[in-house]
Amino acid sequence: MNEEQALKAVREDIDRIDRDLIRLLNERAQCALEVARIKRDGGADGDLYRAEREAQVLRRARELNPGPLSGDETARLMREIMSSCLALEKPVTVAYFGPAGTYTHAAARKHFGGAVQLVPAPTIDEVLRIVEARGADFGVVPIENSLEGSVNQTHDCLRESSLRIGGEVLLAVHHQLMSHASALADLKRIYAHPQALAQCRHWLDANCPRAERVPATSNAEAARLVASERDAAAIAGEMAAEIYDLPILFRNIEDDPSNTTRFLVLGHQDVAPSGQDLTSLFFVTLNKPGALHEVLRAFADANISLTRIESRPQRQAKWEYVFFVDIDGHQSEPRVAGALSKVADTASMLRILGSYPRASL
Repeated sequence: MNEEQALKAVREDIDRIDRDLIRLLNERAQCALEVARIKRDGGADGDLYRAEREAQVLRRARELNPGPLSGDETARLMREIMSSCLALEKPVTVAYFGPAGTYTHAAARKHFGGAVQLVPAPTIDEVLRIVEARGADFGVVPIENSLEGSVNQTHDCLRESSLRIGGEVLLAVHHQLMSHASALADLKRIYAHPQALAQCRHWLDANCPRAERVPATSNAEAARLVASERDAAAIAGEMAAEIYDLPILFRNIEDDPSNTTRFLVLGHQDVAPSGQDLTSLFFVTLNKPGALHEVLRAFADANISLTRIESRPQRQAKWEYVFFVDIDGHQSEPRVAGALSKVADTASMLRILGSYPRASL
């Protein structure tokens, strides 16, 4: 068999597989529509998205994947299939901390797929307000960065909101240098959010020492500004380069390639257990010696791991603090429920913000 015959045979196999894929994808979509019909008949018209079910499907996709596609790529493709099927059942609207092209925009797309309707909001407070007013089904906001630490505004907003945490997104932050200029020597200005400028400082010192560094309100805003300038560059993510049609001059210019931001998905639902969950809460301790130790001992006695603890000042009283905690497990699990009951008895105030699946991508 010569090369042309061999290629023809492989391409015929690809065409056959494509026909099977299209048929199976539409069969899956029909099943999704039947799920929606059953739920609507049961009175659950507004509760079609199930975060725990989606997390289980993505984990199973990884487990069943034989390669050569990676587990991450297989799960990403499954996410897009589920996003398209959900859009057939009921369009999902997601508010995010914008503008378009921010890392929060990318996190929302990563978690919900490309078939959702995304609504940018100018502030974190506005994201929560839109979701609380039912202007969007869900909201996505940043909560912490591996280099810069916690996002205090999100913590303060969560304390005042009735919304529930229904998911988390982990996004590797890779900064791209984008511009219409053809060479670094042509650059007179580099726009970026101050955090991005700081996270790329060593690369900029070595490669663009003479270019002025101009702070912007967001990296997406930096890309928007640079779209109309020929002698400037922006530091932003790949999505911003696509949106504002900016060529990427250099990729991944961040000084620390492990830079990761964690985002929260907020909504009105309580999420059922998925098998691999976190629970977020905050509490205020009594004003007495050993009060914090007493609260944390409830988790230690139940062998529950704390994955994060942060403190924020109490607004009502000086030098008193609210503690935000993430723990392993779902609040409905007996071990976790028992520990939370002890915390409620020990702390002066406890509020559970939600239990939700660990990020699967």
